Amino acid sequence: MTLRLSAILLAAGASSRMGRPKALLEYRGETFLDRQIALYASLGARVICVLGHDASFIASRLRRAGEALLVLNPAPESGQLGSLQCGLRALGPADDAFFFTPADSPGVRPETLAALLAGFDPQTDGFVQPRHNGLHGHPVLAAAAMAPRFLSLAPHQSARDLIRNCRRRFISVDDPFVLLDVDTPETYQALAEGRLG
Repeated sequence: MTLRLSAILLAAGASSRMGRPKALLEYRGETFLDRQIALYASLGARVICVLGHDASFIASRLRRAGEALLVLNPAPESGQLGSLQCGLRALGPADDAFFFTPADSPGVRPETLAALLAGFDPQTDGFVQPRHNGLHGHPVLAAAAMAPRFLSLAPHQSARDLIRNCRRRFISVDDPFVLLDVDTPETYQALAEGRLG
């Protein structure tokens, strides 16, 4: 069965620890966000990028902006849940499932996404997550039926709260990038030098 997919890329944060927008950091010749747009678009997914802090600056520097729907989170200080909710409001009505992931995970492999999709049934699964070395990471693949439940969460709650309390399966993958969040200059330097992944 071919799934009708969207992918929500969360890029609204202030990147305060990094000191510059993480979405525009480069990895293998492309910005983090451009790489992810290309990756998810290659699956046939409708790509939704949620921007907030520095939105105009980021949008003006994306090479693949025309391949994605850019959505503004007007209150990015509300955190990732608020950004996810902004992205969910832009889902297509016919979607079977959606990925969501932070923009600072640039190296996830296409095979990882293929494994998640192969192991996913939107009729019986709430969520599927990759697992590497016993730890689960990003992206999360969710059934479209989960969208209203995310949208009903209050600001003091988190997406993690919902995911933990729903039907969830893990798919083991040989991809250390599912665990990587590039939050600091030191982590980015290690990534750029090939010491991660």
